[in-house]
Amino acid sequence: MKIALCQLNFKIADFEGNSSKIISAINEAKLKDADLAVFSELAICGYPPLDMLENKDFIDRCIESIQKIAEHCFEIAAIIGTPIINKNEFGKKLFNSAVFIENGEIKSFHNKSLLPSYDVFDEYRYFEPNNKWQIIKYKNEKIALTICEDLWVEQPVENSYTKQKLYTCSPMNELMKFSPSLIINIASSPFSINHSESRKKVLCENAKQYNIPLLYVNQMGANTELVFDGGSMFINADGKVFNELKYFEEDFKVIETNSSNNNIPEIELSNNEKIYKALILGISDYFKKTGFKKAVLGLSGGIDSALVLVLAAKALGYQNVHALLMPSRYSSQHSVTDALMLTSKLNVSYDLVSIETCFSSFESSLIPIFNGKQPDITEENIQARVRGTLLMAYSNKFGNILLNTSNKSEAAVGYGTLYGDMAGGLSVIGDLYKTQVYELSNYINSHGEIIPRNIIIKEPSAELRPNQKDSDSLPDYKILDKILFAYIEQKTPLNEIVEMGFEKQIVEKVIKLVNSNEYKRFQTPPVLRVSSKSFGFGRRMPLVAKY
Repeated sequence: MKIALCQLNFKIADFEGNSSKIISAINEAKLKDADLAVFSELAICGYPPLDMLENKDFIDRCIESIQKIAEHCFEIAAIIGTPIINKNEFGKKLFNSAVFIENGEIKSFHNKSLLPSYDVFDEYRYFEPNNKWQIIKYKNEKIALTICEDLWVEQPVENSYTKQKLYTCSPMNELMKFSPSLIINIASSPFSINHSESRKKVLCENAKQYNIPLLYVNQMGANTELVFDGGSMFINADGKVFNELKYFEEDFKVIETNSSNNNIPEIELSNNEKIYKALILGISDYFKKTGFKKAVLGLSGGIDSALVLVLAAKALGYQNVHALLMPSRYSSQHSVTDALMLTSKLNVSYDLVSIETCFSSFESSLIPIFNGKQPDITEENIQARVRGTLLMAYSNKFGNILLNTSNKSEAAVGYGTLYGDMAGGLSVIGDLYKTQVYELSNYINSHGEIIPRNIIIKEPSAELRPNQKDSDSLPDYKILDKILFAYIEQKTPLNEIVEMGFEKQIVEKVIKLVNSNEYKRFQTPPVLRVSSKSFGFGRRMPLVAKY
């Protein structure tokens, strides 16, 4: 059988746009004599629709769109992800479903059984798990149709206690009772570092375990903080990847399930290349899908803002990015020079606005209130908030979205100012530790120097007081980031982190900083997710707690 893998970028709730893409792909599949066109999980409405699923008119439009698409399914069948109403008396009101369309009619619905409710996933909030199984008999194939998590039953999840299986039910074991000849899995599986390898491993193990070829179609594109990397594929019964679609791009490919011509080399990307592509896609889609076209950011001459400027210029085009350079009495001349050199290399427009007048005015106004108290972090935060005010003023006046330039290390320990350098509409590198910021910057420069070398090699500093260095307040980033990774991503207890070779006093300080700054992270902009545990929707901690 000839099957079209339709890896597309869908916008949440854009029923007209999504339907148009699906119909176009079906027509292209017809031209290539495909028997079946397969689309990703919840393709009709985009993933994740979140609480939009609670609106009846939203569900009605999903069904109406499916019916409209069915009119184009003659001489070809289609599998499309959609939410449907649960007509049973008990349970949640919806199923996460895949519809099979043939000869212009909806022939069957195949509902998702395993509903992830961890990290960024909260599907059990909306959907009822399936407990009835059926296969699709089409052409000469008996198709076991599954949805994303349905194939992840055997995968253990690490936590602080042990490893355990997530689910007690195996959809594939149930479907095997019907003797299927082909597994199809449609998904909306978001990107994170190393996840594409884990995903491929799970898919290959399923194909090999059940000795059945497996066809996988994933969503691509970004919706708010989640980036979907695509990477759809066809795997033979031996568990070998025979054909793999592009990562971080829309793609379309027709494969023959019984042909040896499918044997095409797998796609290999380095971690830095994946992160680079993911962040560019995340920025680009955030702007396209919200209707904004231009960005502004504060360019300090430091590595964080330099990296964000490079990524933004690549994602949006240099003509759509504007930089504000806002030196103070504590800014070094080389910071200004480095920032200007970068704008020149990227051909990005900029304004240079000293914050001295505004800062001095605040100082004068606060003299009678502060009543002789010595300068401290208060004055440092005022500088950051003056810069934040100038950036938001530019954003309001010209309609540019402010890109936040804070990294994950800073966000973790609270090394940032609320309503100052933590302001923004989108946090671009908020899921990259400082050491990863350096790695990605060096990766970018490995293709030709863009970020001035001095920005990369100089000691990091917020430049909010004389001779300030990040190391005055924080451990060396190489140490800090390892502790943070162990505590945040791996959920490793304090005593075990110490046993890894770190000083107990440093570990205690870092963990205390992480726990006490939850209130700051609660107020940050959405963070583009590239790790297995980013700050935001996937990490929900109480603000009021005794840690």
